[in-house]
Amino acid sequence: MRLLIVGTLEGYITAAGKIAMQRGAKVSHTDSIEGALNALRAACGADIAMIDVKLDVATFIDSLKAERINIPVVACGIGTDAAAAVRAIRAGAKEYIPLPPNAELIGAVLEAVAEESHSIVCQDPVMQATLRLADQIAPSDASVMITGESGTGKELMARYIHRKSRRSKENFVAVNCAAIPENLLESELFGHEKGAFTGAVARRIGKFEEANGGTLLLDELSEMHPRLQAKLLRAIQEKEIDRVGSSQPVKINVRLIATSNRNLEAEVRAGNFREDLFFRLNVFNVRLPSLRERPQDIPLVAVHFIRKYSEANGLPEKPLSPDALRMLMAHHWRGNVRELENTMHRAVLLSRGDTIGTDAIMLTGAALAPDGTAQASIPADSPVANPFAGPAGTVPAAQPVEPPRPRLPNGLPTASYAPPPGTVPQPPATAGLAGLVGRTVADVERDLIIETLSHCLGNRTHAANILGISIRTLRNKLKQYNEEGVPVPPPGAEDRGAAFG
Repeated sequence: MRLLIVGTLEGYITAAGKIAMQRGAKVSHTDSIEGALNALRAACGADIAMIDVKLDVATFIDSLKAERINIPVVACGIGTDAAAAVRAIRAGAKEYIPLPPNAELIGAVLEAVAEESHSIVCQDPVMQATLRLADQIAPSDASVMITGESGTGKELMARYIHRKSRRSKENFVAVNCAAIPENLLESELFGHEKGAFTGAVARRIGKFEEANGGTLLLDELSEMHPRLQAKLLRAIQEKEIDRVGSSQPVKINVRLIATSNRNLEAEVRAGNFREDLFFRLNVFNVRLPSLRERPQDIPLVAVHFIRKYSEANGLPEKPLSPDALRMLMAHHWRGNVRELENTMHRAVLLSRGDTIGTDAIMLTGAALAPDGTAQASIPADSPVANPFAGPAGTVPAAQPVEPPRPRLPNGLPTASYAPPPGTVPQPPATAGLAGLVGRTVADVERDLIIETLSHCLGNRTHAANILGISIRTLRNKLKQYNEEGVPVPPPGAEDRGAAFG
C-alpha cells in the first residue's frame, strides 16, 4: 500500500509515517495540496491520502475529482476536534484520525479504507489447481488473460500473480475499462499534456507510466473501444506510449494482466475485439472457476466473511447452523464470491441467536438462475420479511431449501429424483411466468434491470455483467428510465469513484 501524507501535522508526521511503514506501507510526504496534486500527476501514485484538517480538505477532494484521480482520503488532526472531523467527513473524507497517532487505530483505518486484504481463501481441488497454475506463470513477464464469471475474483487473482512475480516490489495499478467513459479512457491509460483538451489543467501521467516497472491490470478489457485497442496494441508491441497532446513517445516497462467475463474469442469472431490484440494478451489464460464449480469452498469462504464483517461491525463471531449451511450449498450463486460476501454481510447483521440460522440468510438472484434453481430472495420467516413473526419477537426457522435437481445431458430432470426428506417441494419453473402475461417486453426488461441494479447495490458494472449487456447499453437504459420518471438506484461507491478515476 502507498500512503501520501499531506501537511505538517505539527511534528506528528514522523510518528504517523513510521506506524504506516511498520504496517507495510510505502510513505511519501508533501506539505501542500498543490504539492500533493503534482505528485499524483507525476506518477508518484498513492493508494490512500492522509491530509491535515488544517488544510482545505474540500478543495483537495474537489481537485482530485476534477482531474479524475481516484484515491480515498483520510483526514487527521491534533486531538479530538469534533467540528473539524465533521467538516472533513462532509467534504468527502472517508475517516478522521485524531493525533497523536495510535498504532492500532491507524493500522485498522488504513486497512479498511484501502482494502488491503487480498488473500485467496480456498480448499476445493478445482481452485487449488488454478492457484498452482498461477504460481507457475507468475515469475515470468508474459501477459496473462484472466477469465471467469462476474464475482469470481479476477482482480484478486491479478494481485496474487503480481505478489508472486519478480515485480512484486513495484507498483500494481488497476484500471476498469468498463467504468470509465470512452472519451476519458485514453487519457487515463496514456496520460496527457497540459492543454491537450478542455479540463487538462496540467500534465497528467497515465496508468502505463504509473505502473512502469510493475504490473498494469486492464479490468474488463472487452469493453474497450476498437480505436483504443489499436493504440494499446502499439504500446504492447513497441513498449512505448504517446501521451494525449504530445509528440514525444515515452518508453515503458510493464507486465500486462487483462480480465474479462466475456468470451473474447466470440468477441473476436463478432468483430468487436481485435484478433492480434487478443493473441498478444492471451499468452497465458487463467480461467477462474465459478463458485458452483468449487462447492467445497462455500463453507470456508462463508466463515471467512462472517469473521470479517463481525469484526468490522463490532459483533461477536457466530457459527453457521447446519440448516443455513445446507441453504448456502444449494444456492446457484450467479454472482459467485461477491454474492456470497454480500449474503454473509447481511447474515451477520440480521442474526439474532447464538448461531447464524436460515432466518438471517437472504438469498438473491432467484429470477436470474437457470431453470429457476435458485431459491426465494427472503425467507418468509426472515426478520426482514416479518420482524415480529414469533412470540416476543422471535423468528421461527425457515424451511429447508430444495437443492437443484440432477439433470440429464439433454437438460431434463432425472426421472428417479425425489426431494430429500423434510424439504419443501418447489413449483415448476414456469409457474412464475403467469405474472408476466399481459405485460410488454419493455416493462419486463425494465423491472429486471432495476431489480438487478438494486441487487448490486447500484454498481453499474456488476449489474451489466450479470445482465449480459455492455455498460454503455445499461447507462442508456437508465438514462431513458430517468427521463420517464422511473426511480433508478443511485450509483454504488465503485461507480462514483470510477467516474473520477
